[in-house]
Amino acid sequence: MPSRKQVMNIQQNRTLTKIAALATVLSIALAGIAQAGIQGITGISPAPAFSFTAKADSITSGDGSSVYMWGYSDDGGHNNQIMQYPGPTMIVTEGDVVTIQLTNDLPDPVNNRVSMIFPGQVVSATGGSTGLMTQESDGPADIVTYTFTASHPGTYVYHSGTRPELQTEMGLLGALVVRPAVDGTTTAYGPNTGTEYENEWLYLVSQVDSYIHTLVQLGNIDQVDMAKQKPRQWFINGRSLSDDLFPDFAPWLPTQPYSALIITAPGHRVLARFVGASRDTHPPHLHGNNFTMVARDGRVLQTAPGAGGDLAISDNTMSVVSLATHDAIWQWTGKDLGWDIYGNPVPDCVDQVDNRTGVAPPDGYDDAGANAWEWCADDAKPFPVVLPELQDMMFGGFYSGSPFLGSYGSLPVGEGGLNLWNGYLYPWHSHTEFELTNDDVFPGGMFTAILIVPPAP
Repeated sequence: MPSRKQVMNIQQNRTLTKIAALATVLSIALAGIAQAGIQGITGISPAPAFSFTAKADSITSGDGSSVYMWGYSDDGGHNNQIMQYPGPTMIVTEGDVVTIQLTNDLPDPVNNRVSMIFPGQVVSATGGSTGLMTQESDGPADIVTYTFTASHPGTYVYHSGTRPELQTEMGLLGALVVRPAVDGTTTAYGPNTGTEYENEWLYLVSQVDSYIHTLVQLGNIDQVDMAKQKPRQWFINGRSLSDDLFPDFAPWLPTQPYSALIITAPGHRVLARFVGASRDTHPPHLHGNNFTMVARDGRVLQTAPGAGGDLAISDNTMSVVSLATHDAIWQWTGKDLGWDIYGNPVPDCVDQVDNRTGVAPPDGYDDAGANAWEWCADDAKPFPVVLPELQDMMFGGFYSGSPFLGSYGSLPVGEGGLNLWNGYLYPWHSHTEFELTNDDVFPGGMFTAILIVPPAP
């Protein structure tokens, strides 16, 4: 049996070329991003039907290493029928009767049977062979059909029910989003639930022990000891830093189609759907403001139906448990920063209505236009400190040269360039520090960001 060190040496590291290309590619990528919500497959309501195949392929970690994976592909054409990590996000509507057909194209499929289970759903499974948890497929022609009614809105996880401790590690997992039948594109759980939002984001966290993956790739699956699992890579939506900042369906990441960068504007409520898709618990930490956790495992945190999420929790760090889901609302306004976030020297705040309802009484924020959601108490206030001279400063790639939202400032030649909107960038990352690495090299891993951009005039 090869040692962990010997197996790790098989992998080839392409870090230098990755870093050299990052600044140029990322600036181009960000220029074309339009936040369009969660990427996924929808089918046709009220009876969406999906066809998946379990396949083997590889992904790229943030340091350029290639990792052998198993995963689901959508035979309907999503992501060009390529195996993807995580699996396709299924997006359906409350009340839909959902059908998924699964076949198996893994190496040695008879000995590597595969299946799908859907926690939170009552599933009927037919075809294939009877496994420990559900029906399993043992080949490309062995079709298993899973059917369930999406009876309750929310965020859910799906994964293989065959040797799940190994097959979820290998990548056979994904997310299921059930939208409410009423107000399905503006709320997570329907009217009177306190889950209204303008932007939506999936935050699926997972981990990989590349030693296990290489053993499987070499045909030594019988030598895998899951009790000795030691993750070395950590992912958000199947990508690690810096790959997770690139747009959805970046062509150089064919098996990792989902981005983890979100773009929003002042005052917008961001619905973050957290999915725990690995063995360990992970603690995403959100900078910029507290979030409000409104639901867990597809159920609103409230004392009774219609109570409007009266048990919602405010915090800045989430504990995302294995195979659990958590829904949170996050909002940024710049309230009480102590300066005019737009840099206007002349008072111009207009506050006649509540920005959320559109009617009186006023809420303390500028109502509309280019200054929307400015905290009026900070209107026309100057920046409270004098910035040092450029020669005394260090610059991040996202710094626009100005402390004001939407404004450029002076930068030395070659600095900046990644923030074409001149927005405010806040990191969102794991609060377990070693999860911010790629194969023990910092920075990397479970680290992404949210970019606050100026509102449209």
